[in-house]
Amino acid sequence: MEEPEKSSESDSSKSNADKAGEVYAQASTRRNDSVKSSQPKPRLKLFSKVMEKSLQWLLDNASFDRFSHYFQPLSKQNPQLTEVMHKQFISQLQTLVQKEIATVIEEGDLQVKFEELDKLEELAKETAQAAWRPSGVPEQDICSDLVSSYKKQEEYMRIQLKKLLKENAALAQKVQAGRENITHTEQRIASGVQEWKASLEDLEEFVVTLSPSEHFESL
Repeated sequence: MEEPEKSSESDSSKSNADKAGEVYAQASTRRNDSVKSSQPKPRLKLFSKVMEKSLQWLLDNASFDRFSHYFQPLSKQNPQLTEVMHKQFISQLQTLVQKEIATVIEEGDLQVKFEELDKLEELAKETAQAAWRPSGVPEQDICSDLVSSYKKQEEYMRIQLKKLLKENAALAQKVQAGRENITHTEQRIASGVQEWKASLEDLEEFVVTLSPSEHFESL
């Protein structure tokens, strides 16, 4: 009785260990995915580095010597106070610039814009034709741009002209068919009138032959 119980306990412990391993693997996978998704993209990372270098350059230029130069009376009388003011100035300047950079990234939606730029770059790799670049001469660039625009307008006008000519031809055919119908109708009416006149003359002749005056005169 003890051996089956031990074997069942060992099996259950193995299954629990396997389940725990699967849960740990799934959790680690989700954690890695979340870390990857939270990591900044290359363009945004590069932008942040450029902003950091620019901020560092700004802070380096705002040195204590330059700061004290603009506050010479105070720096000569109380250099320690001037140094404290300079430190506060540097701290506040750094904080404000960092906030402005974060605001620009958030309000400008730079993450999405950089992703769109990456997509455009990938699409550009598939095209063998080189992209247009300015020649450096504004007159030539404007003329080349206007020529391409005029060509597009000319092609559009040609397409519209073909459509109008086709519509006019269809309308001309309809008008011609209507005129032919009118001519046939006039001919039928004229022939009907002629037939009516002929039948009227025959009727008059028949009535004349049946006139009683002629019968009495013959008697």
